[in-house]
Order: sequence, then C-alpha cells, then structure tokens
Amino acid sequence: MSRQDYWHEPTAPAANSIPPGAGVFVRDDRGRVLLVRRADSGNWTLPGGMQELGESITQTAVREVREETGLEVEITGLLGIYTDPGHVMAYDDGEVRQEFVVLFAADVIGGTEAISEESTSLRWAEPDELDGLEMHRSVRLRLSHALGPRNDPYLG
Repeated sequence: MSRQDYWHEPTAPAANSIPPGAGVFVRDDRGRVLLVRRADSGNWTLPGGMQELGESITQTAVREVREETGLEVEITGLLGIYTDPGHVMAYDDGEVRQEFVVLFAADVIGGTEAISEESTSLRWAEPDELDGLEMHRSVRLRLSHALGPRNDPYLG
C-alpha cells in the first residue's frame, strides 16, 4: 500500500482515523541509531507501527521492532508523544491518519537482523550521517529530541 505524508499543508486531505502507534529509538554501544527504510515511501525511519487490539503500546513497540528488523528489544524509557494534527498520512485505500506516535527508547537484547515486507533495508547510522538520509520531517523531529539534551519526554 502506498502512503503520502502531509506536513502542515493546506492541500492535505482531512484525517479520518487516529490509530495509536509506537516508534522506537535504539542505539548500539557505538552510539549509532537503528533505522529502517520504509517499503511504502523509500524514506528512512525509526522502527515502529500501529497498535493492535489486545496489546499494550509497549508490546506494540517490541513487536514492531521484531517484525521490521528481526531484533528483540527491551523498552528502557519514554522519549515523547507526537500528536500533531497538521501531520497526516494518506493511504491508497482511502484512510487518512492523523499522527499519534509514542516514542520509546530501547536496548537490543537479542535476535538477528532481518528485513520484512514493510522495510527494504536497515542500517545503524552515525548521528552525523542522519542529515544526509532521506526521511520525513516528523522523523527528523523525533531524532532531534531523542539525540538532544532533553530531560523530560516531548509532549506535543
């Protein structure tokens, strides 16, 4: 399914759903950030996805990392809640989602790196490489908060 992101654009379609999602910020012992390349847009992003019935949002985070990267993670903290009504994602099936992402920090505790049907590749990126990678502004915002000197989770 293809996806079109809109960021505070007057031509954006009106949202018709707001499903909760989880994003996960993982760093390795060298300080590199785990990224996946989305199959639907080609952009680099943090692993994550939509919550399913019967699971908590932290279970969603762990499941999505496993599905998209093959890695098992342990959630270590809350980095932010991103609910900008000016950021919507339109899908070719007619769904238009308003952003709702809970961003967690996590550590890898096992697994073997592998891609899924949702991701075309994964990589561990040095923080100074991030500016050169194709990614949506919302992901850049999350990365700036996760890598920055914040003491409290972002609430916005």
